Amino acid sequence: MQPDPALALHNVRRLGQGPLRILLAHGYGCDQSIWRLVAPLLARDFEVVLFDHVGAGSATALYDPHRHAGLQGYAEDVLAICRALGPEPLVFVGHSVSASIGVLAAAMAPECFARLVLLTPSPRYINDGDYIGGFTAEDIESLLALLEADQEGWAAAMAPTVMGNPDRPALAEELEARFCRLDPAVALSFARVTFTADNRADLARVRTRTLVLQCEDDSLAPAGVGSFVRDRLPNGSLQTLAVAGHCPHLSAPVETAAAIRAFLADHVQSDRR
Repeated sequence: MQPDPALALHNVRRLGQGPLRILLAHGYGCDQSIWRLVAPLLARDFEVVLFDHVGAGSATALYDPHRHAGLQGYAEDVLAICRALGPEPLVFVGHSVSASIGVLAAAMAPECFARLVLLTPSPRYINDGDYIGGFTAEDIESLLALLEADQEGWAAAMAPTVMGNPDRPALAEELEARFCRLDPAVALSFARVTFTADNRADLARVRTRTLVLQCEDDSLAPAGVGSFVRDRLPNGSLQTLAVAGHCPHLSAPVETAAAIRAFLADHVQSDRR
C-alpha cells in the first residue's frame, strides 16, 4: 500500500512511541525544526509527529495563493495529515497562528482530535472595542508595509519583539534568520492572513477538550487574550507559564513539555484502565 501523499508533501516525520499521538504545528515564519527542543522531551512518552505548513521548510512547492489566502486552507491541510496518519484521534499542539488553524480544523472534524493545546494563541491580533488583541489596524498595516518593502528589516525589527528574553539575544537571532528564509511572496501573504484573521467566533464551535498555554509576558498575545480564548471554548482551561516571550517552545522547552504532559496525564491513565 502506497503512503498517503499528504505525509510526503508536508515532510511528515515521527519520533517516539506511546499511547497517544501528538501533532506539533509550527507558527508563522518557522518550520518543524522549531520544535527541536520540545519534540524529544515529548517523544519519551508519546508518538510525536512533525510537519511543515505549505510555504515552509521543504513544503514550499505546495503553496497555493488562492487556497491559502485564509486559514481555512491551512486547516484543511492539517486534516489531510490527520487522516493520512490513521483513524485514531490525536492531540494537536498549535503554536501562535497554528492555534487558530487547529481551532478551525477541530471545528470542521472533531473526530480527528482527542485534545488540543493552543500555545500562545491569538484569535484576533487587532484591538476591537473591549477586546485587546495588542495592535491597532494601523499597526498591522504598517508592519505589513514594512515586510513588503524590506523583509530583512522587518525580520530584524520583529524577531526581538516576538521572542522577548532580551538577555538571551541568540533566541531572537535564530528567529530573525528563520523569517529571512521565507519566500517573500509567501512571507507577505501568510503574514497578512495571520495578523488580520479573526477567529474569535470559531472558538465556540470547538467541543474538544483544550488547554490554552500562555506566557506571563508576551508582546504578541497580551494576558487578557488567553482568558478570552479560555472563556469562549466550551471545554477549555488556561495555564500561564512563568516565562516571557511568544515562543516558549524555544525559550522554555522543559516547562512547555511538562505542561503538555500534565494536561494529557489523565487521558493516558483512562486509556490504560
